[in-house]
Amino acid sequence: MTSEAQSRSADTSGTFALGGDLPVKRLGYGAMQITGPGVWGDPKDPDEAVRVLRRAVELGITFIDTADSYGPFVSETLIRRALHPYPDDLVIATKAGLTRPGPGDWRPLGRPEYLRQQLELSLRHLGLDRIDLYQLHRIDPKVPLADQLGELVSLQQEGKIRHIGLSEVSVAQLAKARKVADIVSVQNQYNLVNRSAEDVLDYAEANNIAFIPWFPMATGDLARPGGPLDSLARTDATPSQLALAWLLRRSPVTLPIPGTSSVAHLEENTAAATITLTDDEFAALSAVSTPASGGTGGWRALLPKVSRS
Repeated sequence: MTSEAQSRSADTSGTFALGGDLPVKRLGYGAMQITGPGVWGDPKDPDEAVRVLRRAVELGITFIDTADSYGPFVSETLIRRALHPYPDDLVIATKAGLTRPGPGDWRPLGRPEYLRQQLELSLRHLGLDRIDLYQLHRIDPKVPLADQLGELVSLQQEGKIRHIGLSEVSVAQLAKARKVADIVSVQNQYNLVNRSAEDVLDYAEANNIAFIPWFPMATGDLARPGGPLDSLARTDATPSQLALAWLLRRSPVTLPIPGTSSVAHLEENTAAATITLTDDEFAALSAVSTPASGGTGGWRALLPKVSRS
């Protein structure tokens, strides 16, 4: 794809309105990888991280997802360094509810006073007066859900949060949460390899709730030589791009947020928005069988029908 064609490639992913009033391009950017190893400390090349963030906006991305625990706070401060003052159409979503004792260590903490503290810190680090989408990173099993979400509702009423979202929840938890707060998004791990959150996605679609699949390109063995993604690869699409294109087509409420610390990789990811899967390609990818997905394993039978443009 030429630089000119890349210029606004995210535009072709379509638009979804968070909460019915906050439009974003459906293909976003996840800012976890602009930190150090184990999502801890500064990245090896902070200047490249800044270039990635600025290029994301140039490519038409209007939805950036981060969290206070990424670094901690490294991702948020880099976003401010790169993009503040922010474009009018840019939505920055962040999260709270996980503490970080060290690299690779994540522990739920949902005490109301802690969530309030973290919200205030995120506002400061991002240079904002209000967080457009504030997500409970994990439900703390030691704290009543009504207390955790109730604090976010209080902050929303104070004008410090626009919309509230959840991360890694079941359908039952999501339905329970909606009795306490207006939940506009849910962020669960979901990709071609792992579709354990299929019921959550279906529930989100039925209720017009954004579904933000994290780790969206976990292609794994599917991209091995002779595997489904390798067999379906086209001259205009890599296996990872096919995985993203499948997510975009899977449901109108999906907002994939592929992350990277490389400008070149960012451009490749965002170009996935320009790929149109045929019905047969989508069916073949959907039929992929993996232990986690419970697929039907019928993708090979569909391969002769697939366009190899």
